Amino acid sequence: MRVLLIGANGYLGRYVADRLLADPAVQLTALGRGDDADVRFDLATGSPGALTRFLDAVHPGVVINCAGATRGGARELTRHNTVAVATICESLRRSGCGARLVQLGCAAEYGPSQPGSSTAEDAVPRPGGPYGVSKLAATELVLGSGLDAVVLRIFSPVGPGTPAGSPLGRLAEAMRRAMQNGDGELKLSGLGVQRDFVDVRDVARAVHAASLSAAQGVVNIGTGRAVRLRDAAAVLARVAGYGGALHELDVPQQGQHGPGHGPGHGQGHGHGPGHGPGHGHQAGARPPGLSAIGSPRSEATAEQLAGGAVTPAYPYPDGCGAWQQADVRTARDRLGWRPRINLEESLADIWMEAACRI
Repeated sequence: MRVLLIGANGYLGRYVADRLLADPAVQLTALGRGDDADVRFDLATGSPGALTRFLDAVHPGVVINCAGATRGGARELTRHNTVAVATICESLRRSGCGARLVQLGCAAEYGPSQPGSSTAEDAVPRPGGPYGVSKLAATELVLGSGLDAVVLRIFSPVGPGTPAGSPLGRLAEAMRRAMQNGDGELKLSGLGVQRDFVDVRDVARAVHAASLSAAQGVVNIGTGRAVRLRDAAAVLARVAGYGGALHELDVPQQGQHGPGHGPGHGQGHGHGPGHGPGHGHQAGARPPGLSAIGSPRSEATAEQLAGGAVTPAYPYPDGCGAWQQADVRTARDRLGWRPRINLEESLADIWMEAACRI
């Protein structure tokens, strides 16, 4: 089976590539903007005609799109997440290769959910920021293209390679600094957010399964279990061997939020379902031992309480509010896929990478 993988050098794409390369039946070609791609092509600026000619030459049976932008303004997100997918769809329609398309979407397309609920594929999408909007527009383009296509809505990916700017990446880095400095107390804020964390290697397995299946439409990829960030912090402390106290700071809000504007409400300037870093703003020194892991941008931080310099909070930037949990029955029934790697193993792998920096 010939597979064209787009975005093989990204966080998800690297593991998808590894999974496909382990299948002796797969002949893999990587297309992307980087020098390490087999073929260099920028989907945001390249023409559908040029990509069509390449598809006709390579004649893949499956095209997998892992590419896209995770931060930036609305224009950049639209260019890399929506226009790029329009180029892929148009090229596949023009081409005679008849390839199946596997598009990686994200849980940010759904937006906020009711606490305690599981979000199924038929839920009405209400993305809470430009990132989710740009990914939802891409999904609609794929579903309306008439192609043999499936969209995998990935919830919050974690595991080895987790971006340092993601909530769990920041948590691991804060713990690493505390251990390196001998701090007996780690002060954290914004740990009330609950997300459905799924290991990136399980995501790669789902992409592989989707490429071989006949499933169409949208399929959620998650574990079906939301975990509070403060619980993940406790597990990370255990696997790291951190013996200090974890002290969660209650950070008051500056103003009233409307519905769905809880922790994690952002403007798409970072990775969604687990998906990655926010902007690394620095506007002053952070008090010793303090890390803002998941506070919304509109909340006051502990620096404000202490009267010190304010460092902008790092939100969970998916616009999904305080709760998100996937209904994963469709993945089980149509892909034969279930998650295998538990969160403790994923966190242990995140910690191993952070510990190497001590």
